[in-house]
Amino acid sequence: MPGLPPTLPALLAKAATGDRLALVGGAVRDLLLHRVHNDPWRGVPDLDLVVEAAAPGPGPLAEPASAPAHRLARRLQQALGAGGVSFYQEHGAYGTVELELVLEQGPLLLDVASARRERYPEAGENPVVSFGGLEDDLARRDFSINAMALLLSGPDPGLLDPHGGQADLETRQLRLLHAASLRDDPTRIVRGARYAARLGFDLAAESQEQLRATLAAWPWSWRPGDPPQRAPSALGTRLRMELELLLEREAWPLALTALQRWGALPLLDAALQHDRSWSRRLRWAGRLGLPLLPALLMAAAEPLAVAERLQLPHRQHRLLAQGLELRRRLATAAAEPGFDLGWSPSRWSALLEAPGLSVEAVALALASGFGPRRPLLRWWLRWRQLGAGCSAAELMAAGMAPGPALGQRLRQLRAERLDRERR
Repeated sequence: MPGLPPTLPALLAKAATGDRLALVGGAVRDLLLHRVHNDPWRGVPDLDLVVEAAAPGPGPLAEPASAPAHRLARRLQQALGAGGVSFYQEHGAYGTVELELVLEQGPLLLDVASARRERYPEAGENPVVSFGGLEDDLARRDFSINAMALLLSGPDPGLLDPHGGQADLETRQLRLLHAASLRDDPTRIVRGARYAARLGFDLAAESQEQLRATLAAWPWSWRPGDPPQRAPSALGTRLRMELELLLEREAWPLALTALQRWGALPLLDAALQHDRSWSRRLRWAGRLGLPLLPALLMAAAEPLAVAERLQLPHRQHRLLAQGLELRRRLATAAAEPGFDLGWSPSRWSALLEAPGLSVEAVALALASGFGPRRPLLRWWLRWRQLGAGCSAAELMAAGMAPGPALGQRLRQLRAERLDRERR
């Protein structure tokens, strides 16, 4: 693998000491795309390793000391000696370890997991996980192109491809592993859109049919209109996390286009599937320094309900609420005589600076295209930065006493200065 020390596979195989150790996931996919299909190398990824004990137990991941990944990581620590590992953290609940190796080529982050199997007692909820074999571990993944393993130790080193990932790399398609993939975890389709944007792949025909049938059946216990807090985790926090990765790390116009083309946006809100202005809205949001997820949700039928279901961070939830409140106030003002061109800068400023709103809410209104664009843009670019032209101290030095009248005078002077902008 380009960029990795050639001695690393031997070091890892020695640390496995008879256990079956494999490189899995995106690193294997990207290596095959580069070596076999001549795709550009995307750089050294964080390496995901899975280790299967020589005799894996059937029980839950309840004994951290017995996790194969923990044993392998400790052997790596011993082999590299003092200073050879700059970061080390075990996660007992899932039998995984994160560690950063200090190598001549620079630091290298490894994620080491114990081979495990999972089952979903309830659609969309977190799975029940237990120790398993390497084949079990591959079977729980999202798409066939991510369900291959490069065996680094064990009796049969080489490529393990039980789900036809190589064939799907050849045809550049994303194929779900089994018929209940999206029922179990609907966030897999968002990850698929991320891969579509990054790799230029498209969803296989049978996987598109699975998406259509799953959404038509809506197998999850929660339905739109139910209390948002009752939504399964894959329709709530996990969906938000995948969307954040899509918007922050991928070419989001391509990824969102894929989701809309596949008919997947009803997972968020049915109205978003028919939204044709999201590209403009999100581009403007990015230019104005706004988070993209609230801007996307502005076109939902019930934006705040979706935000609550996704458990948006407080700042983003508040921004969305303020943007909706400003939209309501602008709609009310539009019914007044002389609205838009007839309003003075001071009147516009009084509306946009009223309690309950923020500068970011006006930016969201601009990005979303509601309200008259010219006065909102002028307020954003200039009017909001204009003060009264003098300070409270200067007015008091001229003889005004502190108190409400002083504040009123400052507001009057600012309004007069704003209205001179029109001339």
